[in-house]
Amino acid sequence: RNDAMHKTTARLAKTHSRIIIEDLKVKQMTRSAKGSLEKPGKNVKAKAGLNRVILKQAWGEFERQLAYKTKWYGSELVKVDPKNTSRECSACRYTSVENRKTQAVFECEACGHEAHADLNAAENILRRGLEATTGTEGTSGTETLRVSKPPKTRNGSKRFEHKQVAA
Repeated sequence: RNDAMHKTTARLAKTHSRIIIEDLKVKQMTRSAKGSLEKPGKNVKAKAGLNRVILKQAWGEFERQLAYKTKWYGSELVKVDPKNTSRECSACRYTSVENRKTQAVFECEACGHEAHADLNAAENILRRGLEATTGTEGTSGTETLRVSKPPKTRNGSKRFEHKQVAA
């Protein structure tokens, strides 16, 4: 896993001038849910299982490696606030918990925009990162950046890319 992570972060830092990620607070996300005698925790087993999955994915280590490798290779790492990236509509920016129908389905209550929830969140992360670095509102004339549906690679995994499309 460590070798694959080094290779992936090196490839990303070498081939992209700007990498935009959510500024996840992994330490806070993986705090214990045990609580105390006075205030016992809720769903402690489920939280412990979620914590194990998060820590196994090594999000913090991936970010650490990206940070130093982007400096080495002269690219830029942009961290954006993760708040509501999965609840905000990438088309009209309306934010609501009801927009997220299921883990995978996003449907905006305001404008009706439908997308895979992860693609919608990725578009929000991309837009926020570009706004933070360029000072624009994520558009260039009549074009806007969209995350394309990930094409399958030879080994069957998926890869996210972004492209410009007419608004």
